[in-house]
Amino acid sequence: MAIRAVVFDIGGVLEITSAMDFDARWESDLGLPTGTVFQRLGDVFAAGSLGEVTEVEVLEAVRDRLEVGTEKADEMMAIVWEQYLGTANTELIAWARRLRPGHRTGILSNSFVGAREREHAAYGFGDLVDVLVYSHEIGVAKPDPRAYETVCERLGVGPGEAAFLDDVEGAVDGARAVGMHAVHYRDNAQAIGELESLIASTS
Repeated sequence: MAIRAVVFDIGGVLEITSAMDFDARWESDLGLPTGTVFQRLGDVFAAGSLGEVTEVEVLEAVRDRLEVGTEKADEMMAIVWEQYLGTANTELIAWARRLRPGHRTGILSNSFVGAREREHAAYGFGDLVDVLVYSHEIGVAKPDPRAYETVCERLGVGPGEAAFLDDVEGAVDGARAVGMHAVHYRDNAQAIGELESLIASTS
């Protein structure tokens, strides 16, 4: 069965990101014991990844539970978004762009409320691919089978007609479990090489 679509993860793949240590930075800045941020806000972060709270509600929770003012909460969330967005993986983005129109392309991301707007403003992902599926918009996250099924359905392909690229092994395993071809991202040369081989072997 020929591969008709290629689906990309964002963080650590289309975006080059470092460790998300905003919580440690917040704790150091506010003089809080290690672990305090996730003890007080873990439920809010989990809800934000599934779209169960708004950005305004996230900001209110940061302000209220960490006892900071609105301006300080804004500054703290700016650190989160700086780390979340990372920098563009320009080589891989350029390769993804060249796949069209011969192949359908998509993004499947475990995300956070507000990500679509910021990532499009920074990197133009809305123009890069045919379909964008964010966990905070569909209410499920990888490796839930429904996440992969959703992106395939929106691309108009069966799982066996789609290749998926992610840097998280569990997400790769989840894609394979629903019948997608999947590549574990390690670096650009390896990922592009494996995807090109997959596409060629099924054409």
